[in-house]
Amino acid sequence: MTEQPYLQLEGIAKQFGSFTALQRVDLAIAKGEFVCFLGPSGCGKTTLLRIVAGLEAQSAGRIRQAGRDISQLPPAQRDYGIVFQSYALFPNLSVADNVAYGLVNRRSPKAQIRERVDELLGLVGLPGSQSRFPAQLSGGQQQRIALARALATSPGLLLLDEPLSALDAIVRVKLRDEIKHLQRKLGVTTVMVTHDQEEALAMADRIVVMNHGVIEQVGTPMQVYREPATAFVADFVGRVNALPATLLADGTVRWTGQANGSMPFDCPHDGPAGRQVTVYLRPEDVLARPLRPGDSNVFEACIEKIEFLGSYCLVQVTSPALGEQRLSVTLSHNFLAEQALRQGSHLPLRLLPERMRIFA
Repeated sequence: MTEQPYLQLEGIAKQFGSFTALQRVDLAIAKGEFVCFLGPSGCGKTTLLRIVAGLEAQSAGRIRQAGRDISQLPPAQRDYGIVFQSYALFPNLSVADNVAYGLVNRRSPKAQIRERVDELLGLVGLPGSQSRFPAQLSGGQQQRIALARALATSPGLLLLDEPLSALDAIVRVKLRDEIKHLQRKLGVTTVMVTHDQEEALAMADRIVVMNHGVIEQVGTPMQVYREPATAFVADFVGRVNALPATLLADGTVRWTGQANGSMPFDCPHDGPAGRQVTVYLRPEDVLARPLRPGDSNVFEACIEKIEFLGSYCLVQVTSPALGEQRLSVTLSHNFLAEQALRQGSHLPLRLLPERMRIFA
């Protein structure tokens, strides 16, 4: 018998006048799962989260949480904690009173509240901060307090609305690791909205990629990155080369702009010959290491530009074999130094056929 989803969205739609923000969204989330809604601004991800929270009413559709229909319930009668991008702490309340807010509203005993506040501040790495005020805390510390407040009532569902986007890069990476560790430790079902691909790839068990009010793909971070279901997903998640090409009859392609006599490239497909397509390929799937006899898709390229990106370099190359299309390749500093490669240098490259994705 298949276990029932903890959170079930069925045909969720939302209209703002003549504008359609969401178009019949269906999604099932398992108990204890960490799911990220990922997409560009205006794709509907925040609207969907607000509908789950009851802060926005859906135009159509139904929501079930733990088997209970919560579609029409007000926020106070739904079982969740929420953390916003802006922290939304009460500036006039101490840290302890901010964390205890939901417990006080539930009229929990004072001794139990103090114990729970102490426990949560320890969990989020801020023990002993009970008497401080939000203005005395850094952005990262304030977001930890907001997280503790959201977890205070032991909700079955944790909702995170772009919780890290207001923080600087170093704090953001540290806090995302802490949130994921805490979520696993507590086993709380979590839904997070983000536009940051790296954040979603690092934190989520599954990613829901959204665009123009619809779900483009649902999958693990590896599936979404390696096996994009649509051209939008391939283009939005991570860096990618998009190469116009024509399908040939023998499971190969010819790049747009190639001379008719130049070599075709292996690119497995079952489409009709002559169809115009775009082939998507990640920069790390273009190999520059020593090539073996018999390797397919090998050609010589010229380095046009080397972009230093810290832990690696993004190298732009061109080649007659690609119809003079520009190709991005990920190379290490060590490789570039060992091979004495610089702008204008030539090097052999290989496109991995098994990593290519074709979209019409």
